[in-house]
Order: sequence, then C-alpha cells, then structure tokens
Amino acid sequence: MTEKPEESLEARLKRLGEDIASKRADVSDKEEVRGAGSRKGYAEAMKLSSEFIAGVVVGAFLGYLLDHFAGTGPWGMIVLLLLGFCAGVLNVLRSADLVATPDQRGGGPGNEKKDGDEA
Repeated sequence: MTEKPEESLEARLKRLGEDIASKRADVSDKEEVRGAGSRKGYAEAMKLSSEFIAGVVVGAFLGYLLDHFAGTGPWGMIVLLLLGFCAGVLNVLRSADLVATPDQRGGGPGNEKKDGDEA
C-alpha cells in the first residue's frame, strides 16, 4: 500500500458522498411512484364508496316517498332501504370487476345462438 492514510480517507469520503447522493435519488423516484399509486387508490375508494352511498340514499328516499304518499308506515322505507343497500353492494362489485355486468354475461334476450352460428 503506497497510498497515504489521508488520501484513502478522502477517497472513501468522496465515494461515500456519491453513494449517498445516488441513494437519495433512488428514494425520491420511488416516493413519486408511490404517491401516484396512493392517489389512484384513494380515487378508486372514493368512487366505490360514493356508488354504495348513492344506492342506499336513493332507496331510503324512494321509501320515504312511498310511505308519505301511500301511507304505508315504515314498511316502504324499510323494504326500499334494504333494496337500496343491495343495489349499492351490487354496484360496488360491478365497479370493482368482481361481478359480470349484464352485457358481459351474454345470455340475455337477442343473444341466443342459432343453428348455423359457430361457437
């Protein structure tokens, strides 16, 4: 080893500074990507929750109107609130692509196969 101890210390210090700068650049790049992903997830959560709440609110409102005009007591509100809850859950599942929408199932009216159709 012909190097002086001071030179090797300076070289190591310089190399350490370069390593730290490169690590900081890598970390800032990852934080930018993570930030975009969390905003996308937040937007998806807001969309799904608003679809669920909309179903429940519409069901409750229609139940209230039915009770008010037909005089059915709380039964219209109870039944249509439960139907609104079910509709909200179904909308959330459809938006999350966990349930097929009616146009994806392919078994509705007008979609019957004829004898000459191929699979």
